[in-house]
Amino acid sequence: MLWKKHVFDDELRLLADADTLAFGGVGIAGTLLPATKAYFAVEEGLREHGADLRPRLEALLDRATPAGRVYAAELLTHADAAAGRAAWLKLEAQDAEVKTFSGCIMSSTTVGRYAAERLRD
Repeated sequence: MLWKKHVFDDELRLLADADTLAFGGVGIAGTLLPATKAYFAVEEGLREHGADLRPRLEALLDRATPAGRVYAAELLTHADAAAGRAAWLKLEAQDAEVKTFSGCIMSSTTVGRYAAERLRD
């Protein structure tokens, strides 16, 4: 049987392997990281391909890097508020460190702290 390529395979792979969390441009040049570009592409794709993407994003909560798990939870929140809340609750107990970027400022937090903050929003 031939392997069937699914919509957004490449983008989901970039999210799964993401080493840094950034929702905008980084550095002096404001460059978008590949995972950030993938995040925006999947976010846009949720409108048309949400039924296909949601279970794949849920799978990333278990197997992605810490940054990838946060990206997945954010996307699930965009797809459905209840699915997003469930994702954040799942991530809240995780103590894996995640690097974050906001403009030129790089910092870090844990997946659990990030999730707890999102649950307060």
